[in-house]
Amino acid sequence: MKYLKQFGVILTLSFIGEILYRIIPLPIPAGIYGIILLFLALECKVLKLDQVKDVSLFLIEIMPVLFIPSAVGLMTAWGIIKDNWLIYVTITVITTLLVMVVSGWVTQLILRLKKKGGKEDA
Repeated sequence: MKYLKQFGVILTLSFIGEILYRIIPLPIPAGIYGIILLFLALECKVLKLDQVKDVSLFLIEIMPVLFIPSAVGLMTAWGIIKDNWLIYVTITVITTLLVMVVSGWVTQLILRLKKKGGKEDA
């Protein structure tokens, strides 16, 4: 029952993210709204980590399996993308590296700010 409740909390926030996506005219995916809502709920202590931790760990563990439908979709669309595959691979590699670099910089910045502010409770 605990897992159903935790999964329900995550699904509820995802659903609210879908609603926000339909209401707010910004080019932000609905999943990002849901993640931001989850982050804010955890950060503002509206939601305790124990209320979503177990299911979150499970979802992270099975994440590779969740990419299978996308891979199958790419295989079925090969006829459409085969003429530009090099461009797609190049863009994917460049943006992946860019995300990794920016994420690293942001993480280092946050850690430095925490250390400077005397907040060692991570």
